[in-house]
Amino acid sequence: MRRHELTDEQFQKIENNLPGRKGHVGVTAEDNRIFINGVLWIFKTGAPWRDLPERYGHWKNVHRRFSRWAKAGVFDRIFRILSEDADMEFLLMDGTIVKAHQHAAGAKKK
Repeated sequence: MRRHELTDEQFQKIENNLPGRKGHVGVTAEDNRIFINGVLWIFKTGAPWRDLPERYGHWKNVHRRFSRWAKAGVFDRIFRILSEDADMEFLLMDGTIVKAHQHAAGAKKK
């Protein structure tokens, strides 16, 4: 598994909520997992759509499908499902980045 891709466990949790599955109205998609991994690659790397690796499909088709799913609320459902059991392992709040006014540190007022 590549580092920007869903694990088997994560994909199994969302697979029944995706368009294009067997028994669902419309065309049956063979590549829902590849497509989602491509979208994750784009958002994790911050690369433009045109730089999407070919293993995820043609960038224009992936972008078009992403736009359709986003309008239909598919990614909202996916996010809700995957965030239900977030372990918060990497949640960190660091106060050193919070900027304060100079008077907050006890500087004398003029």
